[in-house]
Amino acid sequence: MHHFPHFEHNVTLLGGGNVNPKNLSECLTLAPNLVAADGAADQALALGHVPAAVVGDMDSVSVSARETIGAARFHETPDQNRTDFDKALELVKAPIILGVGFMGGRLDHELACYNALVRQHEKPAILVGEVDICFHLSREILLDLPVGTRLSLFPMAQVIAQGTGLVWPVEDLAMAPWGTIGTSNETGSPRVTLAADRAGLLVILPRGVLRQAIAALSRH
Repeated sequence: MHHFPHFEHNVTLLGGGNVNPKNLSECLTLAPNLVAADGAADQALALGHVPAAVVGDMDSVSVSARETIGAARFHETPDQNRTDFDKALELVKAPIILGVGFMGGRLDHELACYNALVRQHEKPAILVGEVDICFHLSREILLDLPVGTRLSLFPMAQVIAQGTGLVWPVEDLAMAPWGTIGTSNETGSPRVTLAADRAGLLVILPRGVLRQAIAALSRH
């Protein structure tokens, strides 16, 4: 396998699901390095973009895409027990990773992506859909959001959540997939803090606050 590139700037990771060209273009302004997951290489070319790298088992990439992109940019990962998103997320190292084309399609594929966010919780990755964005809460973060912004917390494991600035308090709230969840909360203050005691808590926000989410995950 060719040496996988290291990215100093943000990466847009393109999946094979439905992609709005406008959505992709905006993500590329925020994360200019494009990486495609398997057959998304063809979709990238069709939308006028040549990916810097392609990751996957390569069972969905056309011959013409291979020729156009060039063999050196293909990084084959044949493990059939893992999704292409999971394998790409593992390989990509960047300040922020925006995943486009992974939400809003097949439900099983989408759930697998949320699973990957939790298992690779150290990765600063945000899934970007047409309606929502989603990221894993890996550490305490500060979000600057308009008052009244919808904010959902969904546990993929048993966690204790902490938070300030929300209409419905979550301080020391025990959450679990089989117990308490936190959908359809909203911000009651322009500054919101969120934390969890362990890996497993997803944050879901409206698509319109993507830039604020990037800023929050970029703070150290």
